Amino acid sequence: MAIGVAVGEAASARGACLNWKWRATRTNKLQTHIPFSAIRSSQSTDDENRFYKELGLFSLRKKIEDAVVQAEMLGPTALELEESRRIEHEELIRECNLWDDPAKSNEILMKLADSAKVVDALKDLAYKAEEAKLITQLAEMDAINHGLFKQAYNASCAVSNFLNQYEISKLLEGPYDMEGACVIIKAASRGIYPELWAAQLLSMYMRWGEKQGYRGRVVEKRPSKNGGIRSATIEFEAGYAYGYLTGEKGVHQMIKISHDGSVVHEASLASVDVIPLFLEAAGDVQIDDDDLMISVSGGDMRGPPEPAVSIQHIPTCISFQSSDERSKFANKSKALNRLKAKLLVIAREQGVSDIRKIKRDAIVDIWHQEARRYVFHPYKLVQDVKTGLQLPDLNSVLDGNIEPLVGAHINFRHAGKTL
Repeated sequence: MAIGVAVGEAASARGACLNWKWRATRTNKLQTHIPFSAIRSSQSTDDENRFYKELGLFSLRKKIEDAVVQAEMLGPTALELEESRRIEHEELIRECNLWDDPAKSNEILMKLADSAKVVDALKDLAYKAEEAKLITQLAEMDAINHGLFKQAYNASCAVSNFLNQYEISKLLEGPYDMEGACVIIKAASRGIYPELWAAQLLSMYMRWGEKQGYRGRVVEKRPSKNGGIRSATIEFEAGYAYGYLTGEKGVHQMIKISHDGSVVHEASLASVDVIPLFLEAAGDVQIDDDDLMISVSGGDMRGPPEPAVSIQHIPTCISFQSSDERSKFANKSKALNRLKAKLLVIAREQGVSDIRKIKRDAIVDIWHQEARRYVFHPYKLVQDVKTGLQLPDLNSVLDGNIEPLVGAHINFRHAGKTL
């Protein structure tokens, strides 16, 4: 945004300069007709343009400097830590026989690959920070080159974003935090407003995935006639996506209230559920066939032509379906994996090691968990119920900029573990 301000101000300054030259060619003819107040107004505008231009450049320079300082302070320590982890994993591989315990070997190899990626990224980070610093110096030597400043700013943003994600990822310690994520959005009831609101949430999460560089796929969507959706399922096939998004679970409420805050004029609800999307194996979960009720439907004119498979876990009454695959077998497999993932999460929430020990009465209904309020009128505000965080830029959040909310949830969970 600062870049846009700086560029816009530069264009205004150039326009003012051209306008002044045009006036200068006609000074003799118009001098007696230009009032003193107009001259003062012109000078005031030029001073204002110069002020905002300098302010924009100062803001850019400050953000670049902050990112470089952050990289210089945190980068070397993080690189040393990740290098030691990579060496540790390499030693474990050399010491163990990969064929004796394939599952453990695969886990170590995955950790080694992750460490190697982080090490490479941190090394690249140091180059980007140095690049941003050098480009800034060149821009100042070239009498403030806006193009160079923009290049330095983009490099510094990449540095800052990576370090922020790196710090947050170190707080993700749950057993499934490193997995991908399956996000399921459902409108509260049939009607134009809840369904349109559910569609807006779908767009918000897809935009978030794009900004994070995550591959998000809408694998299932039940559109409504009014342009909204009744439900949708997104799969983020990226490491740590579940750890980032698990705090999004619950009811997301769009509300419009009266000016004095006493009456809610309109409220639209949609639920968001998040379960792990296992990138490798779906965990060693055994479910008795007698505990499953499977139904198959061939779809209709409004729905997908693929054979949709729904699987219900009878002891808990939890059910999942899949309809995006081309065969009945593939849909059954995906629905079962989602069901297993949900049962694993519930078992962990209840503190039991076996899904057969899950207490049905203790399962919390997703519709009874309020997650977030989005106030549209008379002011714009996003209120996170779980963490208490409030953000005034509603439009930015709906455009996928939910990182402050995600980070607040991760810190909130981490603080709860350390108490």
